[in-house]
Formats: sequence, C-alpha cells, structure tokens
Amino acid sequence: LREHRPRLVIATGLAAGRSGITPERVAVNVRDARIPDNAGASPLDEPVVAGAPVGYFSSLPIKAMVAALSDEGVPGSVSQTAGTYVCNDVFFQLQHLLATEPALEGIRGGFVHVPSGDVVGPAAGARALVRMVEVALRSEVDAPLAGGAEH
Repeated sequence: LREHRPRLVIATGLAAGRSGITPERVAVNVRDARIPDNAGASPLDEPVVAGAPVGYFSSLPIKAMVAALSDEGVPGSVSQTAGTYVCNDVFFQLQHLLATEPALEGIRGGFVHVPSGDVVGPAAGARALVRMVEVALRSEVDAPLAGGAEH
C-alpha cells in the first residue's frame, strides 16, 4: 500500500456457506476462532490490534456495489460483519492501517466475501468483482438503498 498508493483496496475471502457475493460493512477488533487456522492457531476473545478501536466501517460504497451485482445477474447482499477470525482479521488490519497511517490518507478499503463456485461460478464471480471495483472507483458516496439485516 505504501509503495503503490492505490485509490482503493478490496480484499476478498471465501465464504463457502453464503448464497451470494457479500461486501462487508464492519470489521471488528476481535479474534474468536471457531476452528483452528492453517497454522493451528485458535485465539479466543483476543484483539486483532491491541488498543485499536472496537471496529471500522468499510469505506467502500457497499450498497452500490451490491446493486451492480444485481445488474450483472449475480446474487449478492450487504453483510454486516466479516466474522471474528481470518477474513475479519485481514479486513480489520487493512482498515486500521488506512485509518492510522498518514501516508495512506485518502485510500478507501473494504472486504468482499465470495461464495463457493457452485453458487457463483469463477467467470461470473470475476466479472462481478470487476464491476464492483468499477462502481467503487466512481462512487465516493454510497447508494441510499436498504441493506439492513434482521439479525
């Protein structure tokens, strides 16, 4: 990020149980593992970054990005949180870096979960991600659309 200074950063991760592509709204400052990661680590109720805020909102236009998915015929919705482990960890560390590193001021970032290939095939998923990047690059303010959740 320091070397290339992109206009935006969209991290991605696999969410095998999801029924569509889901940009994440909030990264939370907690690691609480349901299963061990690839290195065998299973943190419980630990901060991602000690002393950092409890959370960060995405700085991407997540609702506009979901609307673009609909235009492409790809299922998607806003996800309220990236969970409490590896994907959230990446999202939180990205947002923390963007919020605290003066040299990175103005760079927007967020996280998008993609479902398994049987829900959205690789070609459709790639096209959808490109479309979401295009929307994020041209949209400084999010679309005023409903995107809340019951739970």
